[in-house]
Amino acid sequence: MSSSNPAANTSPDRLLSETGILVADGGMGTSLFALGMPPGACPELLNVECPEMVIEAHSGFLDAGCDIVLTNTFGANRRRLALHGLQDRVAELNMAAAALLRRLAGRLGRPVVVAGSVGPTGDLLAPLGPLEHGAAVDVFAEQIDALVRGGVDVVWIETMSSREELEAAYEAALLFQTPVVATMSFDTHGRTMMGFRPEQLAAWSRAQAVLPAAVGANCGVGAGDVVLAVSELADADPGTAIVAKANCGLPAYTEGHLAYPHGPEMMPTYVDLAIRAGARLIGACCGSRPGHIAAIREAVDCTRSTRGVTREEIARRLPHAPRPSRPSTVRRERRRAART
Repeated sequence: MSSSNPAANTSPDRLLSETGILVADGGMGTSLFALGMPPGACPELLNVECPEMVIEAHSGFLDAGCDIVLTNTFGANRRRLALHGLQDRVAELNMAAAALLRRLAGRLGRPVVVAGSVGPTGDLLAPLGPLEHGAAVDVFAEQIDALVRGGVDVVWIETMSSREELEAAYEAALLFQTPVVATMSFDTHGRTMMGFRPEQLAAWSRAQAVLPAAVGANCGVGAGDVVLAVSELADADPGTAIVAKANCGLPAYTEGHLAYPHGPEMMPTYVDLAIRAGARLIGACCGSRPGHIAAIREAVDCTRSTRGVTREEIARRLPHAPRPSRPSTVRRERRRAART
């Protein structure tokens, strides 16, 4: 299976060689909720039913100065869309998202990497769950085919928890001869929910016949955990470009809406420590808005940080979100946040 990508014009490798550090965008779901998306709605459906809202969300991050912007397709695979009865609209929603963002980026007059967001299926893969490897590859390939046809520069696999699902998504992405970034969520005491550690991700990356453009950590429970994961990735594989895209802490309901504890004022510290830990692509995830990305952009542009940071300094300067005593509480909060 292959697909051409005539609209793509910017590679992360080229921008990294020119600038050294790239700024990625923030929380798409957070921005869409702030713009009026109702709770329980399917964010990906907005790509065709309310594209002006999606454009406004992307524009906020682009105006803040990001170099990499992700399509509004985190949950746009067949398994996730089935929760909304939209499983037969995979191609339509992904192509619309990619084409919309491709046009928007093309008007900026500066290089921007358009990344096709590919999130988990929501199902456990065999042998722990019902989804077989081949079926998972097909699910991801269907989505990625539409993203590539829509014009993305890179496939951005994110928030993975298991090696099995990461491998299925990566196998699918390689069918399209497009650069691939792969990030995991190390949200459970330095591991993913399924027990995968940062050094294992580094070893997996090194073992690929076709190397990913970058690997890294995203989401999680806060910037401290992400920076620690970045440090472990960089120690295990110093030559790989590493992504840091942290949550703004765990959300809590305040006066009827979700609120995140970490604001833009924390971003300079996050950037300093992330760069010193080894990150070369830095953005944010759940809870972040354009103000967070503007603060990251300013910090990156002003940084003189060099490699080298200790776990003690990370723990001291980046507060970790309090961990609820029951893991189910964390899962409930994440389901409520629904990629905010």
